[in-house]
Amino acid sequence: MTKKVPLKIAIANFPHTAAVRDGTIPIEGVDAEFVNVQPQIGAFRRMVRDVEFDVCELAPTTYIIARAYNAPFVALPIFVTRRFHHSGLLVRPDAGIKTPKDLEGKKVGVRAYSVTTGVWTRQVLIDEYGLDSSKVTWVVDDEEHVTQLTLPKNVIHAPAGSSLADMMAKGELVAGFEANAGIGRTGAPTGGWQEVEANYPDLFPNAAVAEKAYYQRTGIYPMHGTIVVKDAILAEHPWIARSIYDAFEKAKQAWLQRLDAGEATTASDKKYLALRDIVGHDPLPYGMQANIKTIEALEATAFKQELTPRRMSIDSLFVDPLAV
Repeated sequence: MTKKVPLKIAIANFPHTAAVRDGTIPIEGVDAEFVNVQPQIGAFRRMVRDVEFDVCELAPTTYIIARAYNAPFVALPIFVTRRFHHSGLLVRPDAGIKTPKDLEGKKVGVRAYSVTTGVWTRQVLIDEYGLDSSKVTWVVDDEEHVTQLTLPKNVIHAPAGSSLADMMAKGELVAGFEANAGIGRTGAPTGGWQEVEANYPDLFPNAAVAEKAYYQRTGIYPMHGTIVVKDAILAEHPWIARSIYDAFEKAKQAWLQRLDAGEATTASDKKYLALRDIVGHDPLPYGMQANIKTIEALEATAFKQELTPRRMSIDSLFVDPLAV
């Protein structure tokens, strides 16, 4: 490892990753070139379609789908964003939607069927509340990142010229995702594709309570930003998996110390401080052991939701950097 391996890396800038990106905490043995892609979603498509980067942050569902179609990169158990998903599915108050089962036979908007927010929310609705997702018509108005994906028959595209926010306002949808459809929460402007005063409450009015109970019961802590590395890189330099892992872990530990000291005060910091009440001191746990239940849940629900053509083994999806 006397000569450093050059790697082109695309990850978003978070308080807990900044020290890796700016070189304060180096990736040992690596000459890292960090590429800024704004927003990071642009890097998702460039990676799954053109394999443009050596290391990239991807949405985990996008990654699992791509891997199912033989993408030449593999994930490390480093998850740089996380959240729970009982909140954010907004319903029209006049639609009579009181429970998840009430969505059956109705139309619900989500930006893309494979967007991880939608996938995790449907996992909750299916596994926790008995929703038959195949009986919901999921309305999308964007393309999927992975071009090989064949959508289920109950997924349709919004009519040309119509946004999901428009359809929700007209009553053509009974529900939609706040973050992915430009659909606003009660009394707030959407801040999305159309600025309208919305009056849409959450499907789960006591989401925080439900999320805590869900985690305590299942051990599932939904992940988002997932770090992937080209297979060819790890085949030639298997030690790079551990180098990347160690750098991200060191950066996170320094960030946790700032959280403890009250020195980390960004919106992202405050989000993870609140999540400590549910998941404990480290709201961004890395590694296979800490995340196996969550990884298994996402793989299983991706297949259940007809996003992958076959079940995927965990070994085919993740490299354990601590075992290399």
